Amino acid sequence: MRKALAGILMVCASVAQAEEVVIAVLGDSLTQGYGLPQADGFVPQLQGWLDDHGADVRLINAGVSGDTTAGGLARVGWTLEPEVDAMIVALGGNDLLRGLAPAQARSNIDGILQAAETAQVEVLLIGMQAPGNFGPDYRAEFDTIYPELAAAYGTGYLDNFFAGLLAGDNQADPAALREWFQADGIHPNAKGVARIVEAIGPQVLTLIGTVEQGE
Repeated sequence: MRKALAGILMVCASVAQAEEVVIAVLGDSLTQGYGLPQADGFVPQLQGWLDDHGADVRLINAGVSGDTTAGGLARVGWTLEPEVDAMIVALGGNDLLRGLAPAQARSNIDGILQAAETAQVEVLLIGMQAPGNFGPDYRAEFDTIYPELAAAYGTGYLDNFFAGLLAGDNQADPAALREWFQADGIHPNAKGVARIVEAIGPQVLTLIGTVEQGE
């Protein structure tokens, strides 16, 4: 009887270990895949990268084109379905395009992280960095939102969604960045997304490891 019970427990443990991690990607057009064939978008490319690196994970594309941080806050409740184990939060680009108040963006992201904490969902927070055209005060206030909230909630953190495009010569020569963007100069093309994924992918592997350790 004891041997039978031990066998059952071993089988149950194996099943639990085999369960995939489900991650919702809460974002805007950058994560939704604006202007690209579906297979070339951020979420499908990231899924492929994670598959290639042996991760047992399923990504849910919760990106909505045009969404601000307020939009993300408004729909985070239904994004955090019971099956979701973790969430990538990549919002703020449209707040910047519209020149919305940094305090408003901070409040919205804080609300998103509160919802994730309540749902006991691990988070990778990906930042956006403000351009200089709104002035140094605006830029300083906006750029502190992400690291400060990541530290306050103990989330994973990457300082810039475009980190993969800002390495090497690209950072010294902004004109070189055009190669990685669509004609609008805002949304990355398929090659640009691939570089972005290369920078974000390792952070997501860490997120997956955090989820698995907590199970």
